[in-house]
Amino acid sequence: MSEEENSDEELELDDYRKEEENKVYIKTHERINQELNGEVIKMEVGYVEVRLVTTSEMVADDIGLIHGGFIFSSADYAAMLAVNERNVVLVGSDCQFLSPVKFHDEVNIIAKVRHKEGRKRNVHVEAFVLDIKVFEGEFKTVITEKHILKLHLLDEEDE
Repeated sequence: MSEEENSDEELELDDYRKEEENKVYIKTHERINQELNGEVIKMEVGYVEVRLVTTSEMVADDIGLIHGGFIFSSADYAAMLAVNERNVVLVGSDCQFLSPVKFHDEVNIIAKVRHKEGRKRNVHVEAFVLDIKVFEGEFKTVITEKHILKLHLLDEEDE
């Protein structure tokens, strides 16, 4: 093997190692149904893109309107993935539904962590059908020490 070929292989190996180091793995909501909440297309630290392909199960009427709850759920899922901490929970949101979504539309959701303060994260989420913005929201999240269902939210004395 020539020195040049060896150098090319080393560069490829270095590129592979860097790519592996920068890879982001899903740490939260691992069991969610991606057919109902969207498929992860791109994921980086603090950023995610999700694609939701609307289905007949999401239709709200005879004309093919998709119920907004499915759009919200997908946006919520994208926000959780942007934070990507095992015990992240939604505590509030401020959202606008800007345009209707119909059966067979592909909704592309982009979520970016905007602000971090202690265990709190604010995530900005936008959703598009083609180039039309159909949804925008701010999601307020908190990272808990334990799973939300395992926390003792009330003192036993208060019960």
